Amino acid sequence: MSASSEKSDLRNRYRFERRERYLDHSFAYLATSLEFQKATHIASYISYGDEPSTSELNTALLKNGKTLYLPRIIGKVLEWVQWEGDQGQLIPSKLSKNILEPSGPAISDKLVIELIVVPALRIDRAGYRLGQGGGFYDRTLSQLKAWSVGLIHPDEISSEDLPREDFDIPLNAAATPDLLLRFKN
Repeated sequence: MSASSEKSDLRNRYRFERRERYLDHSFAYLATSLEFQKATHIASYISYGDEPSTSELNTALLKNGKTLYLPRIIGKVLEWVQWEGDQGQLIPSKLSKNILEPSGPAISDKLVIELIVVPALRIDRAGYRLGQGGGFYDRTLSQLKAWSVGLIHPDEISSEDLPREDFDIPLNAAATPDLLLRFKN
């Protein structure tokens, strides 16, 4: 079985497991971690459905004076828009009405981003993640020099290596509601 097929099967399984045991958690504690305190320009996202909630984390980052960027899907890439917490600036994505994206002008230099918060279904012990399958974040991570952390629910750190393809980029850390696990990569 190819890595792509294996990933697709795992996505279906992990989405089902997540729906069955979803609990809302806060990730606001991350704003006090060393990496978040040192960064001025942070990219995050607006979570939806049973994804780990970014709401309290995004609010904490803005209260701490961070410049916060949210992604907008343009074709096969993400562009980044500065967001100051205005819910009225969020509109449904063209990709899915469940995904909210910021309106407004995109930043011209995404290299200002020092830290990026990434969604994931699972993350293995080497920092490789299984996302939703669009490849948007792997393409973005390959272009940034930012420290990266994936948000997952408890028990979503895989004890087995996840299938990998040449374009997969490992994260620097995984965060559960009560643990920030930094990887040696």
